[in-house]
Amino acid sequence: MVPELRRAFNAGFTAERYAALRNDLDAAAGFPIDFRICETPLFLSERLTAQLAEAANEIVAAVTSPAYLEEASRAVPPGLAVPGDEGRPVFLQVDFALVQDPEGTDEIVPRLIELQGFPSLYGFQWLLDRGYRSLYPAMPAGWTPYFAGLDEGTYADYLRQVIVGGADPENVILLEIEPEKQKTRVDFALTERLVGIEIVGVDQVTVRGRDLFYRKNGREVPIHRIYNRVIFDEAARKGLDLGPLFQRDLAATWVGHPNWFLKISKFSLPFLHSRYAPQAWFGSDLAELPPDLDHYVLKPLYSFAGLGVEVGVTAERLRSLDRPQDYILQRKVDYAPLVETPDGGAKAEVRMMFVWPEEDDRPRLINNLVRMSKGAMMGVDFNKDKTWIGASQAYHAPHL
Repeated sequence: MVPELRRAFNAGFTAERYAALRNDLDAAAGFPIDFRICETPLFLSERLTAQLAEAANEIVAAVTSPAYLEEASRAVPPGLAVPGDEGRPVFLQVDFALVQDPEGTDEIVPRLIELQGFPSLYGFQWLLDRGYRSLYPAMPAGWTPYFAGLDEGTYADYLRQVIVGGADPENVILLEIEPEKQKTRVDFALTERLVGIEIVGVDQVTVRGRDLFYRKNGREVPIHRIYNRVIFDEAARKGLDLGPLFQRDLAATWVGHPNWFLKISKFSLPFLHSRYAPQAWFGSDLAELPPDLDHYVLKPLYSFAGLGVEVGVTAERLRSLDRPQDYILQRKVDYAPLVETPDGGAKAEVRMMFVWPEEDDRPRLINNLVRMSKGAMMGVDFNKDKTWIGASQAYHAPHL
């Protein structure tokens, strides 16, 4: 994407520097990070950065429009609807595959994969940026993963403003299911450090009427704001009853409200009509099947992290769906192995990360996250024993 930067980075790479990166990240987290860190960041050209920003803002505008939000009211099944004021989505993520231009040019272009109205690794990406900068001498001066004029320091301040607001940080919690067992626990630890809030498991919350409390140093502390990281799909898989906490109108403020996890999600895909978004339909809306069905993937609405995605779907499979309205058929996107590495090209997926503070009239793009792969799909199971894959970050020139 920026060939001279890629060549310079690859030439200066050593296994020792990568080992030092991993050791430094683990030391900063206070424990071994539970997912693979990629050996390299991405270096985005001015054109590709502009396209990613344009595409992400276009998609975000579509799913926060009044017309879409009227449709999205049916995205949340009655049994999963959480009471209380939804406000607006505080966190939005838009995931793009980097692909070869289907128009036949040599350009790399973004194509939408998925999106979510739910937090991502806002804290960990801050740490990963520091790690790449400190250990890799080929990192170009002034290049940044941040947007909206933010830098390392103002980014942390901005997150604090969004999550804590005007509350006392002691009365703000990051809420998760068994947070100490999550693969993303490093993000929780960094959020605690950057923002100053407590990490609290759902089983550690006391509900008393509309009020919530957690215990800290032997005393009961009121909860006024909840930075929600709980995923309904995980609770269902573990057989957890979240009703006492999620099925009542609470005095605490959700940051952001759990219903946005479903309202802005795979459910949104059929409503998006953009050159950056591949065709998608609800299974129940397929009057006739596409003639090139092998170019599509089937995605269940109510799953997370790629679980249940089917490649090579057949007409028989589509006809056998018990609840076709709970599935999305989406045109497959062919990732381009565009990142040169010592043992072959790697594919990349870029997540554009937004927040929507109360005082802003629209969501603001502030950071990004990258996943690299050499397997058939992005998941860990498809990348076993491979190198130059995993969690990463994209950098762009400072004037953008």
